[in-house]
Amino acid sequence: MTDLKPARILAIETSCDETAAAVLENGRALIASTVASQMDMHARYGGVFPEVAARQHVLSIVPVIEETLAKAHMTIGDMDAVAATRGPGLAGALVVGLNAAKGLAMGAGKPLIGVNHLEGHIYSAWLHAADEVPPPEPEFPVLALLVSGGHSELNLMESHLTYKRLGATLDDAAGEAFDKVARLLGLPYPGGPSVQKAAEEGDPAAFKFPRAWLEGTYNFSFSGLKTAVLKEVKRLESEGKPIPVADMAASFQKAVIEVLFEKTMQAAREHGVKDIIVGGGVSANTPLRNAFLSQKEFKVHIPPLRYCTDNAAMVAAAGYFRYALGHTDGMEIDILPTWPLS
Repeated sequence: MTDLKPARILAIETSCDETAAAVLENGRALIASTVASQMDMHARYGGVFPEVAARQHVLSIVPVIEETLAKAHMTIGDMDAVAATRGPGLAGALVVGLNAAKGLAMGAGKPLIGVNHLEGHIYSAWLHAADEVPPPEPEFPVLALLVSGGHSELNLMESHLTYKRLGATLDDAAGEAFDKVARLLGLPYPGGPSVQKAAEEGDPAAFKFPRAWLEGTYNFSFSGLKTAVLKEVKRLESEGKPIPVADMAASFQKAVIEVLFEKTMQAAREHGVKDIIVGGGVSANTPLRNAFLSQKEFKVHIPPLRYCTDNAAMVAAAGYFRYALGHTDGMEIDILPTWPLS
């Protein structure tokens, strides 16, 4: 277990379309968590509608915080600090959560901690339910693969809160590619789960979609893969042939996973890391999880599914390590919608 000072953190997450709050002890033990999802609300748009998301956060934020504290049987006075996602994310959504955290921290006289959403996804690897036996902590140096709707990047961590970006997407992130291909195939939003489900009945070798290896770098590119799927759909339509959705989904998914897995393994070998962390919404993809968990070279930490998508527990985990290492913020901090991790 960590040898840092004990602390209890209340965290708030409103970077996109989930309004979430959590209470966490000592960076790992989750006491209470609440997530109010807007997924069904945005499904009609085929993606997140920023203004709708912001308005819904305003309606949900107070009930979500109150429910979380009630679940924990605690009050704001029982907290050591308040953390909130500061960025990256949708500006209107971020403002709601950060201002709520400021109000709580100021009213209770508690320190405020602004957390990078991507950092939260990495620190989800430290989480466990308070009534569970804690899994082993990641050991440094660690290689973190972040895969989500807006980000696909590899970061080397030599110690807590230190990040060296080895590579990132040059165009579409993996999650964004899943969403776009889902729309091409007539599958519902969000694209990740829809494509995975369709792929279960398909042949991953049915289509020879390209892999952008970008030799000599650890960068990613999925735009060409998305375009290849589009061209194949148009070709079949022009010939009056049915779209083999399952086969196309399986072939697309395999191409994405192959690149993510191989580049991560190559970077892990080159940099001599001890462990690998896979985080972000796309880390919920079962074939991707299986690829990493079945290899024997490195110990891999992938959060349980409930911590893969946006939640406040991961923000609390990152917030704890910032607090314990003396990184707190003043009330003058503002949102950073395009805040890079490194």
